[in-house]
Amino acid sequence: MALLGERAKSRTQTVTSPVVRPKGKPPGLALAVLGVALAWGVHQLLPGVPMLTAAVVLGIVAAHLPGRARTFVRGPGKAGLTFAGKRLMRVGIVLLGLKLSLDDVLGLGWASVAMVLCVVTATFFGTWWLGRRMGLRGDQPLLIATGYSICGASAIGAVSEVSESDERDTATSVALVTLCGTLAIAVLPLLQGPLGLTDPEFGRWVGASVHDVGQVVATAQTAGSGALGDAVLVKLMRVALLAPLVAAVALSVRARARAGSGEGQTAATSTKKPPLVPLFVVGFLAMVALRTTGLLPGGAIDAAQTAQELLLAAALFGLGSAVDLPSLTRTGGRVAALGLCSWVMIAGISYVGVVLTY
Repeated sequence: MALLGERAKSRTQTVTSPVVRPKGKPPGLALAVLGVALAWGVHQLLPGVPMLTAAVVLGIVAAHLPGRARTFVRGPGKAGLTFAGKRLMRVGIVLLGLKLSLDDVLGLGWASVAMVLCVVTATFFGTWWLGRRMGLRGDQPLLIATGYSICGASAIGAVSEVSESDERDTATSVALVTLCGTLAIAVLPLLQGPLGLTDPEFGRWVGASVHDVGQVVATAQTAGSGALGDAVLVKLMRVALLAPLVAAVALSVRARARAGSGEGQTAATSTKKPPLVPLFVVGFLAMVALRTTGLLPGGAIDAAQTAQELLLAAALFGLGSAVDLPSLTRTGGRVAALGLCSWVMIAGISYVGVVLTY
């Protein structure tokens, strides 16, 4: 899969200018902790708003506050916020694996597994192709396709690591997928009646079409506990596809590096090859295997889930703080159009899949 091939030559031949980064991570990490606390407070006041969604929004707000606040985010706090957006995201993704048991997934049946594979594949390639046709910059088509098809901001963070994506592309993609996932919380429950979906069918539809796990829970719970259980299981089946997708992107980056070297580049200027399976993805798969064994007590799983949510909230606050709304407005129309088209795409495909397989 050569998803990144079109920008290979320009990126590998560009001379990177030195970037002066503020020293010290504690100030930015402290701000990320404050952002997590505020996001938790928002979720407590408004339970329909997932904490991770609130964290992204608060990060964007922090980056655009007037005066010294914005100066701090762009200056002394940037190193810590960048660390949160990358490193803490990896740890959170590893712990995300503890939500997934292969026994639970297979219990849904092979028809549901096939449905999820079709939904993810069609949404990913359809969104990526459309984004390239619309002329979106950099890795935005790849990252948006990843977020919509797999598991929202977590998947975007994972893929951006191996594709070495620009921080602005990552932040823009996270902001878009978070916005559409938040809208789904309000819109999808209104469509259950008109579409004639039973509660279990609605749950599976939500799990197959909504992006972030927290947004799935917030949407599916409106139809009761039965719908919520099916929604989470279908959603976690999509999460399981994160590992092969990251490996495929890593292979594409390796192929790009080989192509660049073949054109006469020196070792100093060629693109560094990422590992075929990044360490955090190995950790994610290990956590899935550990959960499948049934050896972990319920208390340990609950503690890990809390830690995972806090880490991802800090990471998403950091990513949100990298969003630059003035620059986003220059491509905002095309980005929004791609998001809307991808949203309609995954909702339509997953609806057909649920009706045919349940």
